[in-house]
Formats: sequence, structure tokens, C-alpha cells
Amino acid sequence: MSDAAIEIRDLAKTYAGGKRALDGVTFDVPRGQIFGLLGPNGAGKSTLINILAGLVMKTGGSARIWGFDINEHPRNAKRAIGIVPQEILFDPFFTPKEALEIQAGLYGIPKGERKTDELLAAVRLTDKADAYARTLSGGMKRRLLVAKAMVHSPPILVLDEPTAGVDIELRQQLWDYVRQLNRQGVTVVLTTHYLEEAEELCDRIAIINHGQLIANEPTRELIAKAQDKVVRVEVAGDLTTMPDNACFDRVERLGPTTLEIQYRKDKVNAGEVLGALQKSGIEVVDVSTRDPDLEDVFLALTSDREDA
Repeated sequence: MSDAAIEIRDLAKTYAGGKRALDGVTFDVPRGQIFGLLGPNGAGKSTLINILAGLVMKTGGSARIWGFDINEHPRNAKRAIGIVPQEILFDPFFTPKEALEIQAGLYGIPKGERKTDELLAAVRLTDKADAYARTLSGGMKRRLLVAKAMVHSPPILVLDEPTAGVDIELRQQLWDYVRQLNRQGVTVVLTTHYLEEAEELCDRIAIINHGQLIANEPTRELIAKAQDKVVRVEVAGDLTTMPDNACFDRVERLGPTTLEIQYRKDKVNAGEVLGALQKSGIEVVDVSTRDPDLEDVFLALTSDREDA
């Protein structure tokens, strides 16, 4: 059996009218990891997820979920994956307990094997088990969707923008539960616009732009590719003129005595930047640096693509 939870090969989707949402995308999601799938709006992420969910028909390539081809073995493939959609969709007249029981029934799970109470406890909805779903807050509805996706104990959980509109406390609760599932062996695929979440949570990240895969690497290696670095300096006395040097990519004055200088770490180092300031007659009294993060990498990759 493959080591990949999801295998995608040359996946393509062209909608009626000629819009090409996916253009030969190929990558694997390793088993047991938290895998980030990132990209700008309209990049093709939702199309890819909807193909895996069986909601959109691909026009080329192949996809396998837990070893099952989505065309040859659609029922087995669907049973191996739980998907939390971006939109909050469920019947407002059912209670959370009823919603989970119905979902379990749709998967053919016998009553004696259902985990309704356990799931409600895991997503902290036990006290709302018998309340109408329409009375739940946005964060509670999100957590209910996660519980619904897990009723059949799938080995893969896909979270499509799960924390959109969720406050910080509820977001943290959701991530605590996702980490717990991952420790139990569940492979997690996450799409999010909160790049700091992806950087903190994901073992590996793939980036899609304009329907094509433009990156797929372990998170730390991906971030290490960012070449832009920022140094902030406090200088003695008010700045009357802005320093200029070929090793500076960008210079910004943040205050009367504060400069922020961006440079490429593959061309110069912080010592050379400070030396250039001193040569221009500026006395530096304090220095702080900021290392690149996932947002820097994301913007660099997607901006380059859009400008091409």
C-alpha cells in the first residue's frame, strides 16, 4: 500500500466556457501529517477539494484516496475522507445530536457503533446536544461540521477554511482538537488564508496558483527559501536624509530615528547593511532583525506568478 494518504496525478478541470481551474496538478499528501494546501482566491483549491469529495467531475488526471481511485472505487474513496466545507450548511431544525445520528446513518454505521456523544464531547458541544442547530453560534456550527465529518472515523480529514469568522478562543479550541486527531493517526489537509496558522500547524505545504502547483515542500524548508530579510535600526539623532546603498532593496523611515531596511540575504548580510549605514555617516544605536515567514514566501511565489 502507498505511503500517501492522497495521490494526485496530472489532475485537470476545465469548466464549461473554457475556464481551466486545475492544470495538471500532481502531488502526494503523506500519511499522518498535517498538510497545508494554500493559494490565492480562485487558485483552484476548492475545485480540487470538491473533486476529492465527489462534488465536481475532473476532466483529466487521477486521484486516489487512501489507495482507492475516486472513479474506480468511489464509495471506498469517500468513506476514507471526511470534509469540512467552507460554507456552513446543515438543516437548522435538527439538533447537533440528531445531525450526527443522521450523518452516521447515511454512512451505514449501526447504532451500536456510533460515536455521537464522544464526538459532541470532543468538539465541546455536549451542553448543546439537544439545542436546535440554528441557535448555535458561528464557532459552534464550525465545530459541529468537524464532528459531522468524523462520524465514520475516516483516516483523512479535509478542513476548507475552517476558522473563517471564528474568534481566537474558538479557533484555538478547534486546532487543539485537530492536533489531537492528528496524534491519533488522522491525516489532516488544511486550506486557510491565515498563513500564521499554516506555518504553526502544517508539516508540509503545497501552494497552488492559477490552477498549477508552484510549491510543495516541508514547511521549514519552504520558509527557508525566502531571501528577503528586514533589519530595523535606531540611529543617534533625527534623520535628515534617507540613506541609499546598492545593498538595500527597500528603506523606510518608521519614525524620526527609526529605519527599516529590507535586503536579500543571498546577496548581503546584516553586517554589510550596518556597515553601509555607518559609511553614510549614520550612527546606529540599536538593531533588531525579522526573519522571513510563510507570508513572505507566499507573497513572493504568487506575486511572481501573477507578474509573469
